[in-house]
Amino acid sequence: MARSFLVVLAHPLPESYAASVAKTVVETLRDRGHVADLLDLYQEDFDPRLSAAERGAYFDAPCDTSAVDPIIARLRAADGLILVFPQWWFNFPAILKGFFDRVFAPGVAFTHDLAGGRIKPALGNIRHLYAFTTTGSPWWMVKFYMGDPVCRLLKRGIAAFCAKDVDFRMLALHDMDRVTEAQLTAHLDRVRALTARL
Repeated sequence: MARSFLVVLAHPLPESYAASVAKTVVETLRDRGHVADLLDLYQEDFDPRLSAAERGAYFDAPCDTSAVDPIIARLRAADGLILVFPQWWFNFPAILKGFFDRVFAPGVAFTHDLAGGRIKPALGNIRHLYAFTTTGSPWWMVKFYMGDPVCRLLKRGIAAFCAKDVDFRMLALHDMDRVTEAQLTAHLDRVRALTARL
């Protein structure tokens, strides 16, 4: 069955490895008969800064999301969300963090529990959330020394709080500064194989 996926790329260089990963994801989805909507945050000049007006209206009902409504419409039209990004300082690139801050707003990604309890997921359309990422550090430093912070944030935070029963997967290529061309190619094959399962 054909589905629609929003593929979010967060890297400033069009010739980056992340761009190659995003291209592989989009081509694989389309080859499988799915719709792939590529949102290149840098190419589309996305402003990651949460404005004073947006923060001031955060608890209003409805929250004012007018500045990012076109992107919200693309997110709501998708059955799955695929994120492609490098990890810098064991975290998201600032532009991707801003995407979450501004687009995953109340009334869009979740609803507030006015009694003060846990927020309620609102992205019922998102059934799959995949993340394809790279790190400059070796895998053992990311996982054991740092505790894999990006995976925890995505899986336990964003995925769990915004999309109920979502199929979450994350595939990372570590030690980017020392990998060989053969390893880069092999990783693209893994990206293609995982995407083809959708």
